[in-house]
Amino acid sequence: MTNGLARAAVRFRPASFVGSAVALLFASAIITACGVLLQTGVTAASAPARYAGTPVVVAADPYVRMTHTVGEEQVTVQAPLPERARVDSRLAARIAARPGVAAAVADIGFPVQPAGSAVSSLPPLTGRGYASATIPAPGAHALATGRPPEAGQVVLDEATVHAARLAVGDRIVLTAPGGSGTYRIAGVAPARAGAATVWFADRDADRLSGHPGRADAIAVHARAGVTGEELARQVRAAVGDEAKVLTGDARGLAEQPGLAGGKEALTALGASFGGVAAMTAVFVVVSTVGLAVGQRAREFALLRAVGATPSQIRRTVATEAAVVAPVAGLLGVPAGLVLARWWFDELVSRGAVPEAVRLNTGVLPMVVAVAVTVLAALIAGYLAARRPARLRPCEAFGEAVLEPRRTGRLRVVSGLALLAGGTALALAASGLDGAQAADTALGVVLCLLVAVALLGPPLTRFFVTVLGLPLRARGGASASLAADNARANARRMASATVPIAMVVAFCGTLLFLQTTIAHVSTHQVRTGIVADHVIGSTGPGLPATTAERAARDADVEASVGVLRTGVVYRADDLLNSATALGVSGDAVQLPKVLDLGVRTGSLSGLRASAPTVAVDEILAEEAGVNVGDRFELWLGDGTLVRPTVVATYERGLGLGQVLLPRAAVAPHVSAAYDTQVLIRDEPDAHPAAVAARLADLGPGLTVQDAADHTAQVGQDLEINAWANRVMAAVLGGFTAIAVANTLVMTVLARRREVGLLRLAGTTRGQVRGMMRWEALLVAATGLLLGTMIAYVTLVPITRGVTGSTPYVPTGTALPLAAGAVLLAVAATGLPTFALLRGRPLDAGTSRA
Repeated sequence: MTNGLARAAVRFRPASFVGSAVALLFASAIITACGVLLQTGVTAASAPARYAGTPVVVAADPYVRMTHTVGEEQVTVQAPLPERARVDSRLAARIAARPGVAAAVADIGFPVQPAGSAVSSLPPLTGRGYASATIPAPGAHALATGRPPEAGQVVLDEATVHAARLAVGDRIVLTAPGGSGTYRIAGVAPARAGAATVWFADRDADRLSGHPGRADAIAVHARAGVTGEELARQVRAAVGDEAKVLTGDARGLAEQPGLAGGKEALTALGASFGGVAAMTAVFVVVSTVGLAVGQRAREFALLRAVGATPSQIRRTVATEAAVVAPVAGLLGVPAGLVLARWWFDELVSRGAVPEAVRLNTGVLPMVVAVAVTVLAALIAGYLAARRPARLRPCEAFGEAVLEPRRTGRLRVVSGLALLAGGTALALAASGLDGAQAADTALGVVLCLLVAVALLGPPLTRFFVTVLGLPLRARGGASASLAADNARANARRMASATVPIAMVVAFCGTLLFLQTTIAHVSTHQVRTGIVADHVIGSTGPGLPATTAERAARDADVEASVGVLRTGVVYRADDLLNSATALGVSGDAVQLPKVLDLGVRTGSLSGLRASAPTVAVDEILAEEAGVNVGDRFELWLGDGTLVRPTVVATYERGLGLGQVLLPRAAVAPHVSAAYDTQVLIRDEPDAHPAAVAARLADLGPGLTVQDAADHTAQVGQDLEINAWANRVMAAVLGGFTAIAVANTLVMTVLARRREVGLLRLAGTTRGQVRGMMRWEALLVAATGLLLGTMIAYVTLVPITRGVTGSTPYVPTGTALPLAAGAVLLAVAATGLPTFALLRGRPLDAGTSRA
C-alpha cells in the first residue's frame, strides 16, 4: 500500500516534489565537487618526467613532521614546507659505494638570468651541474659541438645558442642565486624538451646554486642484473632516515616541490569547505523536504481518517524520498564534476596546485554525494512525517489546517543549549590568537546556525513581531495584513528565514574575514614601508648584490635587501606556517626603510653572526615566546633552528611575521634571489634622478615609490582572497536557489488563502502588496539573524588574526543585503502573479 501511494503521489502530483528535487540536485552537485577535490588531494601524484629513466631517486621529505603524546597514544602532525627540501650531496658518494649501484648523481637546478644586450630577450635559464646531463637519458654524453665545461665555462643547449646568436668560444654574463660572472661557452648540447638549460662545471654549479653542499635529489642507477627492488633496498640501507627513497610514480615528488603544498590545499579545501557545504546542503534539504511534506498535511490527514497507521504514513514519506532523491542526486553529479573541473583549473592557474597534477574523478565522491542526499531526504521526510503520523484520526483534519502553536520541548532545549555553547565558544575564542582563533570559527558558526535552525519558529515570530510594529501602525492595509500573517505563520516563514540567515552568516564570515585581513595588511604596508623607492624585478628575483650596488650611490642613505620566504613553527601541539623576511645589511639601517612598529626589544640585536629573530607580537603570543626566549622553527627547506627572540613588532600581517638575517635563510630557499630592495634617499637627493640611476643597475629591474608598491601588495592580497570569494559564491548561490525554491513553494501552497482574500474583496494590488511586505519581513529577519551570527563569529577571529575588529566595507555589505532582499521579493512576487491571473472564484479553487 505505502509503495503504491508513494509512486502515485510522485506520478500524479510531480509539482509537489519539484522543490525537493531541485534542492537535492544542487546539494549533490556541491558535495560531488568538494569530494572530487578532496579525493584528488589525497591521491595527487605527478608522473616522473626528468627521472623517468632513473629507477631510484633519493629526495628530502617535503613535510615537517612532529610527534606528540595525546593520552597514551603517539600522534604525528605534519605541515608542507614552503620551499624545496634538499638532501646532503655527500649522500651520493655513500650510495655509490653500494655493490648494486652503477651511479649516483646529485641533481641541482636553479634559475639563471642572462645579462647583456645580446641576450636580454632570452627567458630565464635553468642552471645545472654537467654531471646531471645524463639523468634524463642515461648513457648519453655526446655534445653537438665543443667539449664538457671546466671551471669558468658553460654548455648551452642549441635553442638558446641560436636565439642569442652565440657560438662556442663566445662569452656570456650569467647571474645565479650564488653570484654573477662571465663564462665562456665550451660546448653546445642537443636541444631537449623542457626549460632552456645551462650546464656549469659541477663545482661551479654547487657554488652558484646558493645552497652549496645540498642537492635537489640524487638519481641512482643500477648495475646490470640488479633489480629495482634490490637497488631500492640497498639505497635505503645507505641513507637510513636522512632522506626518502622514491620509486615508481613517487619519483615525481622529487620533480614537483609544490606537490606537497598542492595536496594540502586540495585536501583542506575539499575537506573543510566540503564539510561546510555538506552541512549546508543537508540543512537546506531537510528544510525544503520538510516544507514539502508539511504542505501535504491535508492529504496525510485524509489517510489517517480512512485508517492509515502512523507507520504507514512514515513509510509512505520514506518511499517518496527514496524515489525522488536518487534521481535528483544522480542528476546533480554531472554538474558537480563540471564545478570541480573549473575549481581545479583555477587553482592550477593561480599556482596553488602544480600543473602536472591531474583531477581524480573517481566514483567514490559521486556515490557519497548521492548517498548523502538520499539520507538527508529520508531524515527530513521522517522528521516532517512525525506530526501527521501521530495525530489521532478524529483530529487529523482539524490539526492539518492549523499551524502548531508551540515548538517541541526537545527542540527548544537543544536549540538553547547550542546557542549557549556557540556563545561560550565565541567568548573562549576571543582569548585565543592567530590560527587557534580561526580554527574555532567553524565550531561557532555551526553551533549558532543549528541553534537558529532549531529555534527558527520562535525567533522568526519574535523578529517579525518587532519588525511588524511600524507596519501595523503606518504601513496601510497590506502592510498590516502582512505583519499579522507573518506572525501567525512563523513556522512557515522560518523555512525561508533560516536559509537566508545561513547564507548571510557563511558568506559574511568568509568575505569580511578577508576584507579585514586585506584592510589591516594594506594599512600596515602603507605605514610600515618608509623607504623612498622599492626595487623589484620582472624575472625570478634580484641578485644578492643589488642592495650593495644600490648603496654605493652617493644619494642613497640606506639600502636593505628583502628575501621573502616562509617558516613553520610550533604552537602547542600544532604546526603552523608563517611568512618570513630575510633582510640584508646592518640591522641599524632597517628602521630607515621599514617601520615594523617594535613593541618589545630592539631590531639592533638582529645579527647574522648569531641565531637571532624578531617576531610579530600576535605570532609570538600564539607560540608562547618573549624577548630572550629561544624560538623553535623550521626554515623553508625544513632545517630546524632555535634563534633567540630579540624583538616583537605589530605590523607582521602586512610585512612579514618573522624577521631573520638574510644569511640565515638564503641557503634554505628554493632560489636565493631578493624579492625587493628598499631604498632611503639622502635628505637633499632628487627622487626622480635616484630612481633613474637605480633602474640602470641591471636589466629587468622595476623601481616604484612606496605608494605604487602599496597598490601592488593590495593586488596580491586580492588574488589570495579568491578562494574565500569562490566559497562564498558557491554557498551563496546554492542557498539562494534553495531560498527561492522555498519561497516559491510557500506562495504556491497558499492558493486557498489568496482565493479567500480575493473572494472577500481584496484587490490584486493589495494581495501583491501583502506578499511583498511579507518577503521584506522574511529578508530582514534572515539578514538580522545572519548578521548576528557572522558578527559573533568574526570578532574573536579578526582580533586573533589581525588584532583588529571586523572591517565591513559598504561596497561588499550592501550588495549582499540587497541580493537577499531582491531574491525574497522576486521569489515571492512571481508565483503571486501566477496565482492572481485568474478570477477570484478560480483562485479559491483547490486542486485535489
